[in-house]
Amino acid sequence: MRLYYSCALAALLWSSLGTASDDKKSEKKLKPCTIRSPSDRFFDLNPISVQPGKAKDSKSPAESWHAKGYDYPANFTLNFCGPVVEELTDVEDVDKAHWGNVSAFYVKHGKTYSIGQQNSEPIFRGRKLVLEYTGGSYCSSSVSSRELPAYDSWSTRKEKDDDDDDDEDDDDDDYRSRKPVKGDKRRKSTIVSLLCETDSLAPPTEATVAFVAASPDECTYFFEARSKAACGGIEKETQTLGPGGVFGVIAIIAVLVYLVGGCVYQRTVMHQRGWRQLPNYSMWAGIASFIGDMFVILTSSCARMIPGRRGYNQVSLNNGGRRGRDSDDENRLIDELDESWND
Repeated sequence: MRLYYSCALAALLWSSLGTASDDKKSEKKLKPCTIRSPSDRFFDLNPISVQPGKAKDSKSPAESWHAKGYDYPANFTLNFCGPVVEELTDVEDVDKAHWGNVSAFYVKHGKTYSIGQQNSEPIFRGRKLVLEYTGGSYCSSSVSSRELPAYDSWSTRKEKDDDDDDDEDDDDDDYRSRKPVKGDKRRKSTIVSLLCETDSLAPPTEATVAFVAASPDECTYFFEARSKAACGGIEKETQTLGPGGVFGVIAIIAVLVYLVGGCVYQRTVMHQRGWRQLPNYSMWAGIASFIGDMFVILTSSCARMIPGRRGYNQVSLNNGGRRGRDSDDENRLIDELDESWND
């Protein structure tokens, strides 16, 4: 019967703890650069986010990720969820206070163009994990993408320019050299599609970034990044308690179950009152009595070993010996006197 009450109480406590932990987990806010997919997979891009002063590996200096432009006349530098670690100066169309927040840029004709500010919140577009940067430099064209001709690669346009000397080809590319007109607030942006790296030997801190394309108006740039960090997995809970703390919590719960369950049993079933409601009262009372007796014995033994008491005993023993010697001398003197009288 006692076991039944204890087990029921333990089950109640465990269920309440489980419910509280589930509610806490559901209300937990995700860390920056992390996201949970609709299928409840956890993605953490922090391993591939380069931090200032922290290199990708111990053999190389800290630098951001690079992507070749190929047919685009510029190479790109970007970082994941954070600003690039390179120190930028004179970024086109970006306030000086925001130069340190640029997450992607390229250099063209000696000028630095931002293609997006820092963003640490990846999103899902269907089943695609995407990271978007916005708020870059002004777009080089003042017209909308709907007004632009079909996009040709830079190499194709170069071949056209080399083959034809007519002004028609130059007119087709005039929009690319246009400067933003007054009131045009469109800025460059970046879209990075993150894919899972299936190579088992690839470290989780490595990523391969490739430039895919740019929009015809050069306002949006598309990249593709492959890394193990984009494979998803199970979220690792940060353990706030060490092994000793976990053991202590388990021990406290066990003691509480023992005390509460035993008290309920003794009061409801055995009809005990007072201290006798405690489980195994006789055993604990005997243990307490034994500890009290041992305390009295130890204190008495220690009291006998006090230096002041030992000195007093020695003095009393010496006095007793002196008295014994005096009585012997008296008896000897009496015997001598008796012998002299007899003579």
